[in-house]
Amino acid sequence: MDITAAVISEIGADFTIETVQLAEPAADEVVVAIAGVGLCHTDLAVRHGHLPFPFPAVLGHEGSGTVTAIGHAVTKVAPGDKVVLSFNSCGICPQCKDDAPGYCPSFAPLNFGGGRVDGTSPITRDGAPLGSEFFGQSSFASHAIARERNVVKVADDAPLELLGPLGCGVQTGAGSVLNSLDCQPGSSLLVVGGGAVGLSAVMAAAARGVETVIVLETYEIRRQLALELGATHVLDPADGPLSEQVRAIVPAGVNYAIDTVAIADVLGEVVLSMTQRGTVVLLGVPSNPEATLPLPLLYCQGLGLRIIGVVEGDSNPDTFIPELLEMHRRGQLPLEKLITTFPFEQLNEAIAQQHRGDVLKVVLTP
Repeated sequence: MDITAAVISEIGADFTIETVQLAEPAADEVVVAIAGVGLCHTDLAVRHGHLPFPFPAVLGHEGSGTVTAIGHAVTKVAPGDKVVLSFNSCGICPQCKDDAPGYCPSFAPLNFGGGRVDGTSPITRDGAPLGSEFFGQSSFASHAIARERNVVKVADDAPLELLGPLGCGVQTGAGSVLNSLDCQPGSSLLVVGGGAVGLSAVMAAAARGVETVIVLETYEIRRQLALELGATHVLDPADGPLSEQVRAIVPAGVNYAIDTVAIADVLGEVVLSMTQRGTVVLLGVPSNPEATLPLPLLYCQGLGLRIIGVVEGDSNPDTFIPELLEMHRRGQLPLEKLITTFPFEQLNEAIAQQHRGDVLKVVLTP
């Protein structure tokens, strides 16, 4: 069927709103009418060539909407169900069976391969295939095809158009606190970057009872929002070395740190901000995919530091997204305070405003 999609033709190009064609769902696939789709840093990383993906393409990977059709083998959802879309995984490898689908060995081809595993693309333009299946969905569109495995059913009364970011950015930030670090009440946490991922971590930390939550962020408006969402302290990078600012608040150093910016010099300061047996979580996507992190080895060893990479908040979306929805219902995860909605056709303007720091988290709606 004909759908409307945002097509990007080459690295660095603007998105153009076009009519393209969506195939019928395969046996394990689901067609979803998109109610809202978040704009994530990973979409922009692909746009700028920092992550591989075939062009021309349809991106978008924080979709939510209503199921309109299913393949003949699908039993998890039915037409009319409200769903959040998340990342794709194989479901049969040891990592998937261990409830760690973010580390599926097939993660890269399933989410960045640009098509189905059989080599076909469910999205075409005038008969020519487009790069699709981005994070198993390519939801910068009026309709998207996902696999049964990467859709999560939600309640009919859930605020559907706002829920797409649960599938990636929110579960990444909140999951790092609740799953990866299992931050303990009374502990201390440093969050580097006050974007949607970092502030999701802040909300989760506040819900968990973390005593000291410090946020490093350039934009004043984001620092103020961090305080509103549960941060106890906010820092401006312009006010001096991060480690000195942190130790002025917690002289012994912090128990946990979450980095969302992937800047080597900043990460060096994060390491110097840690206490004994502290843990640093790496979430940011570096602009240079070959970037490395030099570390003071003896210092790290002497403090017993752990530095871990985390994908999608170490979450299983089928179980964690409902947990996040329950937190939202209890007022512990006020997503609406992060989100500014834009009409889908204003995607390029939304990108510009997010880049300038005018808005925090963009969600595109029909």
